[in-house]
Amino acid sequence: MFNRTIVWFLGAGLMAGAVFAAEPQDLPGTNPNPVHLIHPPVQPLSAMARLGRDVFFDISLSSSGKMACASCHSPDHAYGPPNDGPVMLGGPQLTLPGMRAVPSLTYLQRQPDFSIGPDDKSDDDNSPTLAQRADAGQTATRVQKTATQSDQSAENIVPQGGLFWDGRADTLQIQATGPLLDPREMDGGSIEAIAEKLRQAPYAKKFAALFGEGILKNDNLLVAEATFAVSRYQIEEPSFHPYTSKFDYWLEGKARLSESEMRGYRLFNDPRKANCAGCHTSKPSRDGFPPLFTDTQYEALGTPRNSELADTRDPNFFDLGVCGPVRKDIAEQTQFCGMFKTPTLRNTAVRRAFMHNGVYQTLQQVMDFYNFRDTNPEKVYPIGADGKPQKYNDIPAQYHANVDVIDPPFDRHPGETPAMTEQDEADIIAFLKTLTDGYKPEQ
Repeated sequence: MFNRTIVWFLGAGLMAGAVFAAEPQDLPGTNPNPVHLIHPPVQPLSAMARLGRDVFFDISLSSSGKMACASCHSPDHAYGPPNDGPVMLGGPQLTLPGMRAVPSLTYLQRQPDFSIGPDDKSDDDNSPTLAQRADAGQTATRVQKTATQSDQSAENIVPQGGLFWDGRADTLQIQATGPLLDPREMDGGSIEAIAEKLRQAPYAKKFAALFGEGILKNDNLLVAEATFAVSRYQIEEPSFHPYTSKFDYWLEGKARLSESEMRGYRLFNDPRKANCAGCHTSKPSRDGFPPLFTDTQYEALGTPRNSELADTRDPNFFDLGVCGPVRKDIAEQTQFCGMFKTPTLRNTAVRRAFMHNGVYQTLQQVMDFYNFRDTNPEKVYPIGADGKPQKYNDIPAQYHANVDVIDPPFDRHPGETPAMTEQDEADIIAFLKTLTDGYKPEQ
């Protein structure tokens, strides 16, 4: 048992500094302060969502005739990649490797639009533009993000929100359009080519039933409604946001965490240790929705270069995330180069490709990166000709200053004691496994 303590992350009390009583002696691992979570409604899919389901699983929309949305976003893998490699293969012969690891499509319905700077809810027409906020970020002082502080990250002038690793899409509809046309993914060729395939699809009559026969004669509108239908499928289909992990049940007092899982939960939220919750927020929202395990902000972590990717065979190629090469609208804002969106950690234990470039295959490797990047960089990066670790070797030298060296555990220095012990890492991984959906609580 553990003593009475003043740590908000012990239970689900939501407020920093809340005091919780010790666990009952006969119920170890229970949440001493269970909460009621608001879950998305479960109801039959609308006609639009059912059409979107047809499109989502349609392999004929690809040039290969073998790739659908579901090929990379497999329902059996939390709508993430089903393969063991760092990226998926696409194109006309399914031989072209993608540039980035495939993200999961789960838990995206609550993602905010892309923005830069503090969260501004006002409707003031005089509010700063995207460019103005980006310019402000060049001189603003970055606020440290720790798990026990409340909403401090909203003060940072950094990118946040949006979809894809670089936030270039604001809606699920826009996101669905990207892979359809990407020559390294579904490779649909053109809007006209995709529209023709939709007209020949066995579900084509559903478009006419929903929008009238005229839609089949308008290529742009037909494809737009197809991708909108996919977005409705993602919103309405419960498996995209089930919130059925062991941790969700624990929050509501319906499951018990093991000793290792509970230790991992504390370490996850401890700013002196892993500080994971500094970015992967673990508290339910103020209005009672389950935690997303992401603050949706962007970070430059200095992830090692993945030499297995086709693009990295060119020593002059660098994936700079928000700054390009895919996203191009804010490339001049070089203070954000190397930043990628913080993904949700829900279902992370079922993944086999981690970080934007898929450089890691296991959670253990990811934990070692966070633990040793700054104290023992020789364990993380290749050794150069000078005998020194090549830190941040996947970011050009002129952007190394963008790498996060403020937020724990990245605030340590070579030779210092790492933030976590081997047992700490094992316990955090045990906790991360409680975020996998499909848990069946004891009756």
